[in-house]
Order: sequence, then C-alpha cells, then structure tokens
Amino acid sequence: MTFASDRAGDRAADTVRRAKPKPTPTPTPTPTPTPNRRLLFTGIAAGNFLVLLDTSILNVALPDVRSDLGASAAALPWTVDAYTIVFAGLLLASGAVADRFGARSVYRGALLAFGVLSLVCAAAPGAAFLIGGRALLGVAAAGMVPASLALLAGLYADPGERAKAIGVWAAVSSTGLIAGPVLGGALVELGGWRLVFLVNPVLVLGTLVASRGIAAGRPDSVRAVDRAGIALSVVALAALSFGLIDAGTEGWGRPWPVLALVIAAAAFAALFAVERRAAAPILPGALMGLPRVRADIVAGAMASFVFYGVLYALTQWMVNERGMSALETGAAFLPMTLPMCVMPLVTGRLVARIGARRVILAGLVLTTAAGAVLAFASDEVPLALVIAAQVTLSFGATLAIPAATADMAIAAPKELAATAQGAFNAGRQAGSALGVAALAPLTTLGTSGVVLACGGLLALLLVAVVRPSAPTTT
Repeated sequence: MTFASDRAGDRAADTVRRAKPKPTPTPTPTPTPTPNRRLLFTGIAAGNFLVLLDTSILNVALPDVRSDLGASAAALPWTVDAYTIVFAGLLLASGAVADRFGARSVYRGALLAFGVLSLVCAAAPGAAFLIGGRALLGVAAAGMVPASLALLAGLYADPGERAKAIGVWAAVSSTGLIAGPVLGGALVELGGWRLVFLVNPVLVLGTLVASRGIAAGRPDSVRAVDRAGIALSVVALAALSFGLIDAGTEGWGRPWPVLALVIAAAAFAALFAVERRAAAPILPGALMGLPRVRADIVAGAMASFVFYGVLYALTQWMVNERGMSALETGAAFLPMTLPMCVMPLVTGRLVARIGARRVILAGLVLTTAAGAVLAFASDEVPLALVIAAQVTLSFGATLAIPAATADMAIAAPKELAATAQGAFNAGRQAGSALGVAALAPLTTLGTSGVVLACGGLLALLLVAVVRPSAPTTT
C-alpha cells in the first residue's frame, strides 16, 4: 500500500514537472556592432582633414592677404606660422587633457571651437588680429588630433581592423594637406582670402553631425592634471618649434632662433625634473617606459624630418639652381602626391598582415634611400632622378608614419591613448621643423642629401634594435 501510494505520488510529481514550463536558458550576450561605424569614422577622420587643410590652404592666399590688410613682409609669414607653432606646442598637453576629460568631449569641443575661430579669422580687420586668430585656431587643432586617434582606437577594438582604419585616416589626412593649395587658390580666385576661412564652418558642421553618435568613452579613472608639466611642455615645444621654423625660414644669423632654442632647452630640463616628482606626470613612466612607444615616436619624428627636409631642399634647388617658376616647381612635386593619397590604405592592410614593425622598417629604408640618392647628386643632376628620389621618399613616408601611428594605438595602454598620440604627433611636428631648420644653412643638394640620409639611417638603427613585444592593449 505504501509502495503504491509512493508510486502514485511520484507519477503526480512527474506530471507537474512536465506541465511546468522549463526555464529558458539565458543566451550568451554577443557584442553589438557599433551602429553607423562608417559614419562615425567619417566624423573622426574629417577633423584631422581640417587640421591639415589649414596648414597649407592659406599659403597661396598670402599675396591677397597682404594687399587687403596692408600686412608687412615681416608679419605675413606669421599668419601661417602662428598656427603651426601653437599647434605643435600644445599637442602633448592636449593628449593629456583628452585622457583626463574624455576624448569625445575634447574632440567635439575643439571641433566646434575650430569652426567659430575660423569665422573670427575671416572677419580679421588687420594682420595682427589675423595672426592672433590663427594662433587660437592652432589651439583648437591641437585638441582634435590626439583625441581623434584615441576615438579611432576605441571604435575598432580588433588590432587588424584598427590598423586598416588608421591607414584610411592617414589617407584622408594626406588629402587635406594636398588639397590645401588647390582649394585655397580656387577660393581666392572666387572671392578673396576670407573665403579660405569661411569654408571651415561648413565642414565643421558636417563633421559634428557625423560624429555625434560616438560613445562618450569616459576614462575609467580620473587622472589628476599635471599643471606644471603641461605648462612646461607647452613652453618647451612652442619655443622649439619657433626657433627651428624661424631659423629655417630667416636663417641662423640672428639672436631670436638661438634664444628660442635656449628657452626650449631650459624648459625641457625643468620638465624632466618636475616629471620625476609629479604624481600624475604628463608623460607617464608607464607609457614612455615601453620600448615600442619610444620606437614609434622616433620613427615618426625622423620620417617627418627626412620628408619635410627633402621638400625644403628640393624646393630651394628647383627655384635657386634650376631657375624654375613657382608653377613649374609645384608641377614637379605632383608625382609624389599619388602615393600620399593611396599608400596609407595599403599600409593599414600591410600592418594588419605582417605587423607594424616590418612596415616601419621598410618605410625607413626607403626614406634613407631617398636621402642617399640626393647625397650623390650634383647641382646638374637630371630632374628625372630628383623626381625618382621624391617618389621613393613619398612611398617611404607613407609606410613609416601611418604604420607607427597604428602601432602606437596598439602599444599604448588604453587609459593613455590620447597622451600617447599627443607625444607621437609632437615628435612628428618637431621632426618636421628640425628638417627645415637643419637644411636651411646648407647650400648644395648633395650636402642636404647626406644630412637626410644620416637622419634616416639613425632612425632605422634605433627602431631595428627594439625587440617586438606583445601589445599592451587591444
């Protein structure tokens, strides 16, 4: 009897269990792809396009600026250089600020400021006002570049995809640099130099719309602000850029570039002393202690040194030695523009396939080779050989610089992404200015080639001795 009742109870329990719905297993969450990632990428890349567009778009408008504003010959170059010097001086600081307050906030705030300040420049009543506006425009530009690269690293978590995206980003940026003189000339012909600045707010508005869906990406932990380090880095980089640019354009026979370089050396020495005791240094040891990070900065700086040094040396040679007109000189540089537009796309794919280090080394080999070709060139060298050297240089630079940029995005810790890109781009700007300043006193193309080849070879050796290591973050 007992056994029968037990069996009946068991059957009843089984019936209840069968009737009761089984709990639905919780599915494993899968990563949701970023919506409209191409649109967000456009919103990030367009900012850097604007920054580089404004480094070259005003040059062709300078004669119109002079006639309209009555600017003196001494003041006119500063309408261009004020932007470059302030931009270079603030790159390191802006990277630290972006890591402190969030890359999205800094990027979009700087982008909005860029549009407003462009309107200020367009309304300039005099040369001094325009120079001041261009300096403030350099502040906004500096805020965009490290933050945009940090946002790009966050948008593409996979290192291979990130490398390809940075290649496209570099190609878009190069297009801005190349398009500057062409667009600037067309705008001046259309309505005068003020249109050069009025085109910026239109581009800014489109970029703000495209980038509005970017994740906020607030830092996991709030970093303290190293005010002393930021101030000293700004003084050091701005003084260094001023001294090198001024010496390269006006010569070394005056006290101003020497004084600026003395100030830069003193500020760098003070920065080194302050950073050793700072609780939150502007260049953290966790970043600069990484060999790959240091190698990437060296590669970017020296590739820029050779690239801009060759541009300067060849321009002087074509005008002074060959007696070529401005139009002929510009046409002679056209062959090197195609690699600048196309190669960064290839570089991103190469980095994803064979690794950044090999691509960087290949790029530095080509940049060194370009300098070596010029080192053996006499003043009567055929123009075809010179064009071959500049095309070789263009291929080398568009391999080394985007590859180093992509590797920096992988090698640097996530929480220091913008700081790393600020340091990298500050090194690039310093290398560009040094390339012009080092070659300014040289009188022959061969001597310039020797200096450039030695610089490229030094960078090649420094990068080659760095052992590849695992990425710090993905």
